[in-house]
Amino acid sequence: MDKNLVGFQCDLTGSTTPFPHFWEHTVGSDHALMALRADWQRDLKRCHDELGFKYVRFHGILDDDMGTLMMENDQLVYSFFNADQIFDYLLSIGMKPFVELSFMPSTLSSGSDVVFKYKGYITPPRNINAWNTLISKLVTHWVDRYGIGEVSQWMFEVWNEPNLDAFWKGTQAQYFDLYLNTANTIKKVNNTLQVGGPATADNDWITAFLDFCEKNNAAVDFVSTHHYPTDSFGKPGDDTITQLAESTRSALQKEAGIAKAEARDKPLYYTEWCTSSNPFDSMHDQPYAAAFVTKTVIEAQGLVNGYSYWTFSDIFEENYFSSVPFHGGFGLMNIYGIPKPSYRAFELLHQCGDTQLTVEGKHETIDVWLFKKNNTFNIVSTNWALPRHNIQTEKVRIKLLNAGNIKNSRVTYIDDNNSNAPKEWENMGSPDSLLPKEVELLEAKSNLVAAPIEITTEDGIDYLELTLLPQATACITFEI
Repeated sequence: MDKNLVGFQCDLTGSTTPFPHFWEHTVGSDHALMALRADWQRDLKRCHDELGFKYVRFHGILDDDMGTLMMENDQLVYSFFNADQIFDYLLSIGMKPFVELSFMPSTLSSGSDVVFKYKGYITPPRNINAWNTLISKLVTHWVDRYGIGEVSQWMFEVWNEPNLDAFWKGTQAQYFDLYLNTANTIKKVNNTLQVGGPATADNDWITAFLDFCEKNNAAVDFVSTHHYPTDSFGKPGDDTITQLAESTRSALQKEAGIAKAEARDKPLYYTEWCTSSNPFDSMHDQPYAAAFVTKTVIEAQGLVNGYSYWTFSDIFEENYFSSVPFHGGFGLMNIYGIPKPSYRAFELLHQCGDTQLTVEGKHETIDVWLFKKNNTFNIVSTNWALPRHNIQTEKVRIKLLNAGNIKNSRVTYIDDNNSNAPKEWENMGSPDSLLPKEVELLEAKSNLVAAPIEITTEDGIDYLELTLLPQATACITFEI
């Protein structure tokens, strides 16, 4: 073999292991009010149809802008109409809510601290009984409206990242008390309803949370937390590139393994993860993100029950709503609904089978995985490295043992030259807004395009060869 080729091999008749599509359980969004927008709804339906996402999670179902609980003429006024409109839509397209119970209605808030442009109140309730009444009325209303058979399939998560001062102006003990009251209130409505937490950033508080729940007999059906590759790396004030450069390869896999052990026998859901925690990071728009998504998702196999990417769309206004077509937002799609390379990575993963076979071989930047569904095989490969780490174009050769009669072999790339709408936008001069014809052009440039790939035979053994640019993703598909 050419010494410049990177070699891997796989046995197409080898033993298989299950490969459930756990990452399709949930996808993230911004805050509840955005879910009333027609473009948000359009893009979520597309993500459900093309990528297989089943649940969506967002902040702020209790925020003042939703009108869930307000004070009028010294009387508490409950209004669940806006929330119902959102949930009606989700059910109409075959999706469900992963209900993050946040933030505090101002009329119940014990302080004036808020988060984000939309001013979500982040202090504990000044009256826990009033909070319990709100939760009881709201959940009871949904059970009455949608039926317990439906609502028992929903996930209720208490708050968002209470371990961070930006999201919770209370102590750990105060959050645990909020969780205890909320969980007990939900279970009083119906014991089949699913509730969990602690919804922390950076895998935090899991052990303390479960210890508290066991000691206080607090219901907990699942554990939820978040992680990003920028967590706990670099130094305060470092930019994203520096933080990522000081991270390690497969860091999120390692962290998920620790969290799984800490979760004990509870299902583990990561309700946020992404390429980085920076809301305006150009890497979110680049092929780098597609390779990172592909590798990270596959490596989370067996560790998590759900893995919710943050977020599906750049229709997002935590800080401000940028009108620049590609501004480094969290989304898999830009504000015009044009898929980014990361979207196409999820599309490739969605098409993979539900069983996995072993691949032998190792390289510093190249990974290869093999999946099967019926008689169709998908070989997925990435050439990925963290920023400022060595990476170059690599030629990969894959030996196929016991291949038999291979037919209809083709390869799809996501890289600098393929499925890369942001690069085409840059080639257009990076216009500040797009005309309809430009949207159509960029949509076409984002598409996955499969091309034939040759299979060579040497001494009765079949081989595939492909060239992977830096930060590239490829999927080879064939039938037997």
